[in-house]
Amino acid sequence: MLIPLNTVYNDLINKINQWDHAYYVLDNPIVPDAEYDRIFKELLSIEANHPELIISDSPSQRVGAKPIDDYTKVEHQVRMLSLANAFSLEETYAFFEKAAKDLEIDPSTLTIFSEPKLDGLAITIHYENGHLIYAATRGDGQIGEEVTHTIKTIKSIPLKLATANPPKQLDVRGEAFMPKAAFEKLNSLALENERKTFVNPRNAAAGSIRQMNPKIAAERDLQFIPYGIGAYEGDTHFTLHSEILGYLQQLGFRRNPHCYTFQGSFENFESNYKIMEAARTQLPMDIDGIVYKVDDLNLQTRLGFIARSPKWAVARKFPAQNDITQLLAVDFQVGRTGVLTPVARLTPVFVGGVTVSNATLHNMDEIERLGLCIGDDIEIQRAGDVIPKVVKVITQGIQRLPIIMPEQCPVCQAPVERLPGQAAFRCTAGLTCPAQGAERIKHYASRKFMNINNLGTKLIEVLYNNGTLKTIADIYTLSLNDIATLDGQGEKSAQNVLDSIETSKTTRLATFIGALGIHEIGEEGAKYLAKYFKTLDAITHASLEDLLQVPDIGPVMAQNVVHFFNDEKNKAIIKAIMSAGVNWPDEVEEPINQQPLLGQTWVLTGTLEQLTRSEAKELLERLGAKVAGSVSKKTSCVVAGKDAGSKLTNAQALGITVLDETEFLTRFKEDITKPSSSIS
Repeated sequence: MLIPLNTVYNDLINKINQWDHAYYVLDNPIVPDAEYDRIFKELLSIEANHPELIISDSPSQRVGAKPIDDYTKVEHQVRMLSLANAFSLEETYAFFEKAAKDLEIDPSTLTIFSEPKLDGLAITIHYENGHLIYAATRGDGQIGEEVTHTIKTIKSIPLKLATANPPKQLDVRGEAFMPKAAFEKLNSLALENERKTFVNPRNAAAGSIRQMNPKIAAERDLQFIPYGIGAYEGDTHFTLHSEILGYLQQLGFRRNPHCYTFQGSFENFESNYKIMEAARTQLPMDIDGIVYKVDDLNLQTRLGFIARSPKWAVARKFPAQNDITQLLAVDFQVGRTGVLTPVARLTPVFVGGVTVSNATLHNMDEIERLGLCIGDDIEIQRAGDVIPKVVKVITQGIQRLPIIMPEQCPVCQAPVERLPGQAAFRCTAGLTCPAQGAERIKHYASRKFMNINNLGTKLIEVLYNNGTLKTIADIYTLSLNDIATLDGQGEKSAQNVLDSIETSKTTRLATFIGALGIHEIGEEGAKYLAKYFKTLDAITHASLEDLLQVPDIGPVMAQNVVHFFNDEKNKAIIKAIMSAGVNWPDEVEEPINQQPLLGQTWVLTGTLEQLTRSEAKELLERLGAKVAGSVSKKTSCVVAGKDAGSKLTNAQALGITVLDETEFLTRFKEDITKPSSSIS
């Protein structure tokens, strides 16, 4: 039976509106981008061929979903529009061919501006006389939600424009987004605390900006990059879109990386796409395509708009990052700290430009949250070169098999256990498990910890694979012959390794604790433990209650420390290391009169040439200062090295004292040369 065209059309509208509501209002996308794009393209095709069917509530007649009711509504002075999409080189070129035809010029004479299409939330920020007045989401294009309270927490957004002659009014339009590293950190914390994870950085950015509590947004490292302006009243006049972005950069905004201009030939579009596709995985943020615009503002005005989008700009989308496949099996991999991570084995599927056959499942709690069984059809997501993840179950399999955590380590057969209150299951073999061995040795010898300069990762792998190195204690039993007889090595290079090992034996308690690789005890956690307990013996014998008294050591960290030092194999390895001569000075608190910076907050920025960043940080902490990662009104002083960036700019704007490296070294010359008993 043939379904009437208007029924098909209305069904498409209802489906897209439902998806829009889930995505924009509920922050809970329910279909992959590829499926959404396919259905939307089908709707546009029907409307192009049958304009008499178009109705006012078609998603093609509006930009986005309605704003949620919890926020103050803001009416945009200049409407915020969306972009038409293109999914191939041919479609992209055809879009500008039509633009050139409307202008009665040759396409190759058009100057095209290209920029990465950031995958975040569209925001407009309104300034008056250089001061930020309010910020709002795009909403339906005409009316958005005021989100000033969260936008002000984004440090890449100036509260005051960096100019002596600000425009009377200016709407800065751009994308608020969450960098990849911040997204991974946010989801890791969510898993540790048994909270729901975000589907992707775009979803996380939208959820963060819509937070009622700005403190939550402030903790999530959101970023903002402008892509244009709306309402504008000022003395500077523009003839090109690229000039506007240059002007915004002068006002204190970040510039989108990898922006280009080129003449609009087919070959230039092809070349530009290849450049951007290659750069995609190297960027610190997710991008889902490239935005192409006619650079000439006069030509933009002549081309004008259609109901949904401008006729002078189009978004070339990258291949879908999400797709559907079947879960065939689950393997368990053992990491450096002994944590068993479930990995999904999938029916191979082409997604994000590559064939994917496995995906991460994080932990058993995540599997339970997903309601996942072997045999299910699932949605997977791939972002750049990061291992894909399972997003949700699409269809339950006919013969579903439960996913069960093994009782023994799949590598060394030691028992697997789960500490109370923690999500992770761990191999109990500790430092002796082969799956953990090489990575633990690399961690121990790394520059950040024991700093064994000439014992590099490749050499560690060779020595581990041939059985010479089994645990970190074996580093101190290496002989000249063990190294000199290896391919590519010789007596001189072998001696350099042994010399580095000998030098590393004199260290600090905090450095040694961090080098052991106790789960979740990194540099800072190790410092807190060393500062509080003063000796290795005290840390080794500390009870859970004792550890919970240490500032900034939480229950999970404390539990991990107790578990590590209760393991007899770990104790034996530590004893062997100490017998080999590893030592450190006693940890003694600096007298208050030798801590002139007590209570002050300092910030380091740029490249220091005479001290390493770690050495400068150690010095400041020894003198009593807290070393922060960002500049605020509470910052006492900023040390600015070569190529200092936004932190220096912020400090100057706030009137904070700034020292260059020479001034810093001169001021603390005596303290640098004085022997330190502080914690490294």
